[in-house]
Amino acid sequence: MEEKENKSQRFMELQKLPYETKIVYAASKACEFYDKLNGKVFCSVGGLDSITLLLFLRKYVDPEIPGVSVSSLEDKSIQRVHREMDNLVILRPYKSKVQVLREHGYPIISKDIAGKIQLIQNPTEKNSTVRHAIMTGQTGEQGGYKKSPYMEMPQKWKELFCGHENEKYGTDYRIAPFKVSPDCCYHMKEKPCDDYARDSGRYVYMGLMASEGGRREKALIAHGCNYYGKTVIRSCPFAIFTRTDLLQLALDLEVPVPKIYGRIEKQPDGTLETTRAKRTGCTMCGFGIHLEKRPHRFDRLRQDNPKSWHFWMYRMGWGEVLDYIGVPWESKYVGYKQVALPLIV
Repeated sequence: MEEKENKSQRFMELQKLPYETKIVYAASKACEFYDKLNGKVFCSVGGLDSITLLLFLRKYVDPEIPGVSVSSLEDKSIQRVHREMDNLVILRPYKSKVQVLREHGYPIISKDIAGKIQLIQNPTEKNSTVRHAIMTGQTGEQGGYKKSPYMEMPQKWKELFCGHENEKYGTDYRIAPFKVSPDCCYHMKEKPCDDYARDSGRYVYMGLMASEGGRREKALIAHGCNYYGKTVIRSCPFAIFTRTDLLQLALDLEVPVPKIYGRIEKQPDGTLETTRAKRTGCTMCGFGIHLEKRPHRFDRLRQDNPKSWHFWMYRMGWGEVLDYIGVPWESKYVGYKQVALPLIV
């Protein structure tokens, strides 16, 4: 426990370093990873963060480092930037977005919560102990029979998704009329990139930052920028960056900013923000959508690509899913005014 606290304290100290010092630190970590692996590396490329990382690596480490992307998953404006980049390997997803939704379910709330809902929706004798922990927070023998708030699903989501357990626990929760899954990234992005790494013998740089929170923060604090594990070897040179650090670097490197992000602008408090999307992902990803203010990601999709928006909302059922979790979507925001629009037919 003490070692864990020391790691966390050390990491927070690194996050407080001046921007210029962080750049030197990130470059040193990137070079260290490159040298240790004899230059057998690549950069996983998606949105603005990782586009910035690739240009950073090509400036400070090796101008020939290849980028690798499952580009078809990204917004059209990001794909356009990818097409202008040299030495970028384009991979195909193993399953299409439509396949993933139909076969596995919808990615909503967070990977952690989606994984718990998936277990509740697919009960087996083998996962009964985990399902009990999800419902009550009480762990079994493996967890020392302790109460774990981390394991227990928040009440809000229990009420919407845990109806399969009503008989056992005497509850009156609802059963969602759709499947939920955290597995979309694996089938569409992670497996293609993992297979590329295996077949090429290269190891990955990733544009992850602890300031994004969640699982990423925990993993980066635990393992640091460079991690050489038994099954995972990766480098995250931007691990200690804030969002402002990343955007300042994008400005310094003159990174082409995809349209979906808008412009990079300084805020009254001195931080930097993009004027449109803050973070992006697959066009049908719903992780974190319940936390976004309007106009949210699906509103922006409607503005940029109405046909795609109509397909996902109506043909593929995203509208029903958003209704179920309480996220508005059927009206369009113009500035700060909400305007009801007729459906596209």
